[in-house]
Amino acid sequence: MKKILLVEDEKSLSLLYQEELAKEGYQVIVVYDADSAMEKVRSEEFDLIITDIRMPGKDGIELIASIMGSRKDIPIIINTAYQSYKDDFMTWAADAYITKSSSLDELKQTIKKLLKEN
Repeated sequence: MKKILLVEDEKSLSLLYQEELAKEGYQVIVVYDADSAMEKVRSEEFDLIITDIRMPGKDGIELIASIMGSRKDIPIIINTAYQSYKDDFMTWAADAYITKSSSLDELKQTIKKLLKEN
């Protein structure tokens, strides 16, 4: 079973994503901020990370920079409501960028593609 780290500060949204991705056969670990995410990345193995950009404390861009500094092999999806971040140079380190207004189908397809599943 592929293991996904979901970094999302909106609890209702994180619950929805967790339930929907579990139906697809993924184990989803949810954290609500960048510091907790880095603790998880240091202590556990993940096949993929999905992160929001705007969160309390450190933002998703800082999280991506920290992950890239320690674990370059984990695919990262930015999942945010803010389209404007797509042009930010730090988001280039992510493997995919999805706006939250997109359907969950786009997120699911992107996960499958990054994990090379059919």
